[in-house]
Amino acid sequence: MKNEVAIFLLSVQFLTRFPVPAANLIFTPERLNASARYYPMVGFIIGGLCAGTFWMLLGLMPEFLALSLSIAVGLLLTGAFHEDGLADTFDGIGGGQDRKHALAIMKDSRLGTYGTLALGMALSIKFASLSSMPSDWIIIALILGHGVSRLSSVMAIASGHYVHIDGKTKTVAEGISTTSLTVAMMTGLIGVLAASFFLPLYALGVGLIVTGVGHLGMRLFFEPKLGGYTGDTLGAIQQASEIGFYLGLVAWLG
Repeated sequence: MKNEVAIFLLSVQFLTRFPVPAANLIFTPERLNASARYYPMVGFIIGGLCAGTFWMLLGLMPEFLALSLSIAVGLLLTGAFHEDGLADTFDGIGGGQDRKHALAIMKDSRLGTYGTLALGMALSIKFASLSSMPSDWIIIALILGHGVSRLSSVMAIASGHYVHIDGKTKTVAEGISTTSLTVAMMTGLIGVLAASFFLPLYALGVGLIVTGVGHLGMRLFFEPKLGGYTGDTLGAIQQASEIGFYLGLVAWLG
C-alpha cells in the first residue's frame, strides 16, 4: 500500500503543480514509470476542481465568465503541462523537415507560429464546445473529459513506441505494465459508469467515440514523422482527446 501511495503521489507531481512532500525520497524510475496507472485518477481530480470552480462561480457571475475561469483553473493546476506539449508537437511537426529536425524543434522551449495557433484554437474550441452545453452537463463534461483524455494518453503509451530526445527534461513513461494498464482502464470505466447517471448513454457513447477520433487523429499527425511518441505528443493526445469528448457531447445535442 505504501508503494502504491508513493506511485500515486508521483503521478500527482508529474501531472500537476500540487506540492508533494518529500517527493525526492519516494522517487524511483520504476515508480515513475508505474505512475501512468493513476493518470486518469489525477485527471478526474483536476476535472473535479475545475467543475467545482464552475459550480461555485455560476451563481456569482455570467456562465461564460464562470466557464472561462474554470478553464483557467485547470491551466493553473497543471501549469499548462499538456497545452505545452500540444504547442511543441505542432511546432515540431509543422516546422520540422524530418524526424531529427522535428525533435530538435520540440526540444526548443520557444513557442513558434504553429504552436501558437494550435494552442489558441484548442482553448477556443474547448470554451465554445463547453459553452454550448447545459450547465449541469458542463460539470460532468469537465470531470469526465479530464479523466478519459488522460486515459487516452495511457493507451498511447501502451500501444506506441517511445522516442528518446537527448537532453529533454520531461521524463515520461516508457511502456506500461499489464497491471498499470488495467488500473488505468478500470479507473476510466468507473468514471464513465458514474457519469452515466447524469448524462444520456447515447451522448456518452458519442463523446467517447469522438475522444477516440481525437486520439487517432493526433497520432496520425505526428507518428509518421516521429515514429513514436514523446512526452510532448502525449500532451497533444490528451488535448485532442479532451476536445474530442466535448465535441462529441455537443454533436449529440445537435
